[in-house]
Amino acid sequence: MRFSVSSDPDLLEEFDETIMRMGYTRSNAVQLAMRGFLTDAKWTAASESKVVGAITMIYDHDVRGIGETLTDIQHHHIEEITSTTHVHLDEDNCLEIIAVRGDSSAIRDLASKLSVTKGVKQLKVAILM
Repeated sequence: MRFSVSSDPDLLEEFDETIMRMGYTRSNAVQLAMRGFLTDAKWTAASESKVVGAITMIYDHDVRGIGETLTDIQHHHIEEITSTTHVHLDEDNCLEIIAVRGDSSAIRDLASKLSVTKGVKQLKVAILM
């Protein structure tokens, strides 16, 4: 189905330059963006849907007790966590990638608990449905 979209000219120019570098057509890129938008909306609104994805976070490993705290939180969500990868970025920062699968509400709860932990600098959740 065809449809038209109005856009700021500068935004469209940047969009076109980016998708050209990536090898996408406008149609492909818009469809991909729409799917991502719909997945995010479903994940945010769904109370008990089954989802898979990853929680990615950067934290300061020098914060007292952060390793134990993060491990303890993860142990309380053992049903949702399928694996973790830990990467030392530099003297102060670690990257942790947590693969998750399960009820969306439990994964939201896990992400929420991790994100408010002292020393967690940044956390992103990527859900695929």
